[in-house]
Amino acid sequence: MLYRLAADTILVLHLLFILFALFGGLLLLWRRRLWLLHLPAAIWAIAIGYMGWICPLTPLENDLRAASGAKGFDGGFIEHYLLPLIYPPALSLDLQLLFGSIALGINLLIYALVLYRLFFKPSSRH
Repeated sequence: MLYRLAADTILVLHLLFILFALFGGLLLLWRRRLWLLHLPAAIWAIAIGYMGWICPLTPLENDLRAASGAKGFDGGFIEHYLLPLIYPPALSLDLQLLFGSIALGINLLIYALVLYRLFFKPSSRH
């Protein structure tokens, strides 16, 4: 039971990391120094996609599931709703390249918005 809970926790953390890597740049509008955390996360997510690497969280999660006696990812809410988002059934190098490009595009747009809002937006003061 503990192994399954640990695997589910890793899966949720994995999803949160993906969301942070994709959209965390928006947090720079709130706290500028968060770029120190977000930029490496975004670069990692883009590199995973372009290089065809496997995130280290994936084997860790699979090992924990195997230790719990699970055969794959079938089961409850987490497996049904979160797993297909993180591990699409037809994951291929082409799909990973697409994911890397999406991550790059989203982050370029967000950072452009953040830079504009922080440094170039005309002041509304008169």
